[in-house]
Amino acid sequence: MTDRIEAAASELRPLLQEFILWAQDNAPDSDADLVGPAALWHRLIARDDVHLWKRGDLRPVLLERMPQVVEDPDAAADGMIPAVRSYLTFLSGTGRLAKGSDDLDELLDGLDEIEDAFVEAMEEVIGEREWDEDEDDEDLEEEEVEGLGDFEPFADDLGDLPTIRLRPDAELAEAARAVPLISKARDLAVWVGTARKVGEETLLSDEEIREALAVVGLPEPDERPLAQAVPALWNLWNLAVDLEFLTPDGEDTVGVDDDTAAWPFDNDEDVLDVWMLGLHSIDYGDPELDDDDLTLALSGLTRALLVRLLLAGGERPLGELADELAEAAAEFDDLGATAWAEAGEPLASVVEWLAGYGMVTAEDDRVRLTPLGVEGVVHLLDDDDIEVDARPAIDAMTGLDLLSLSADLSEEEADAEFAAWMELREPATAAEELLAAAAEDEADALIRVQAASLVGSLGPVAVPAWQEALKEPSLRPYAATHLAQLGVVGAPEPSQSDTHWLILDMWTISAGLGRPEFVSSLHDIGPAPVLSNLLEVIWKVPHPHVEELLEAVGDAHPDRQVAKAAKRALFKARSRAGKPGPEAEE
Repeated sequence: MTDRIEAAASELRPLLQEFILWAQDNAPDSDADLVGPAALWHRLIARDDVHLWKRGDLRPVLLERMPQVVEDPDAAADGMIPAVRSYLTFLSGTGRLAKGSDDLDELLDGLDEIEDAFVEAMEEVIGEREWDEDEDDEDLEEEEVEGLGDFEPFADDLGDLPTIRLRPDAELAEAARAVPLISKARDLAVWVGTARKVGEETLLSDEEIREALAVVGLPEPDERPLAQAVPALWNLWNLAVDLEFLTPDGEDTVGVDDDTAAWPFDNDEDVLDVWMLGLHSIDYGDPELDDDDLTLALSGLTRALLVRLLLAGGERPLGELADELAEAAAEFDDLGATAWAEAGEPLASVVEWLAGYGMVTAEDDRVRLTPLGVEGVVHLLDDDDIEVDARPAIDAMTGLDLLSLSADLSEEEADAEFAAWMELREPATAAEELLAAAAEDEADALIRVQAASLVGSLGPVAVPAWQEALKEPSLRPYAATHLAQLGVVGAPEPSQSDTHWLILDMWTISAGLGRPEFVSSLHDIGPAPVLSNLLEVIWKVPHPHVEELLEAVGDAHPDRQVAKAAKRALFKARSRAGKPGPEAEE
């Protein structure tokens, strides 16, 4: 799942960079940081094409998904709808809104329609995230109360862990398809059927409970009343709701979702989306005792086990975990020791649920995290804003994965990652793979520069890959430059256009870092007259960001003559593309 999100973010990065440049002049009050989450989840849950927007996409992205993932609901309530409005205007006005999209007026009407509901949703999120405050009667100071399942006390140790390697989505999806609890939740939901009435005091009658137990393979207990003696069934029921296999239909009616019977799905993304929906069901593994206070004393036990497994490198003896967690339960709650004794084997239900959800295995008195379990714990930590160094596994990392990851690492870390990646492939093959990845999106200057740097470090062995890259317009400037440096006979000399392309790539990257960095990169060219002369010709380069960059130069450079030269160049570039330039608009 993590690598899927990273891939989508990488795909969006150049488009968002273009929006940032556009917004500086056209929507300066828009908060570009608020566009990113909306655009990312639009790509993940609504459309495969980041340029394709429909009015019907707005509600699931903004009203259904954003409340679950938004980091700053206060800022989102104030600025996300205006920011998305500017983003859609940018897509439409620059010709980036894909064919098949609704027109801009329709999209903006859709935003207007949901704006009040969106603000209300953000206000609800704000309310839900407020911490309960315990006031000391003597000094009235706030006191944070830690729970057994809190990750925060382990934050420093988690941050010091060696790099955690995550398996690719294809492997995780294959494991998720085999998760027994999801299959049981599916069977239960299919049995529920459409429009089943549920009771007020108990969801199902005794006869219905017996049928449901048979469907999911659970034994009928001897205890009565029956509804109170089948917590495992209700956990499966709740899981089916979490997975959206069961959906409410009015106050007293539930029904199976149309797609439920098709589980396990063929599409890896769909499979992992479902598995992730049920991730928080791990709390159903916590022991349930007859006394509510004792049950509460052990709440969070499943999370407590998971974090200790991760800290130990993925596995520990069960007995050792039991001793440590018994001590922790007694420390966190006055009733912890009593609850532990009353439960008998408190970790039995924990391990059973986690194994059933595909997150651990338990053999020979040892509990081990599975790759799916590692992925899940990393996501749970991320939900709690706990930072860990988690990256794709080296053996499963593609060239594009490496380039995307390297962009966010220090030089030392990126070099180490590259060295480990290179150990698994021949240098010539690596060069071909990296340059092919860089050619996938000519708008992504950062990936292109990363690839050129890494391939350049391989020396003469990369010559065949560079020669092939000469055929790719976005890579030709780098290929010509490196072939010339290597003294390859017959290689073309870098042209002025090649040099200008390299400059535009550098400007694109610096613009994404912020206005000061962008202005500094302009000053690196030389004095104002030198930059003005460059602007007179650089507009001719068919670079994907040339128009946005010229507009940004005109807006950001302090020298009036440079600003005028940039606007003239922008007019020429737009005229060539059949668009109105700044003078024409006046």
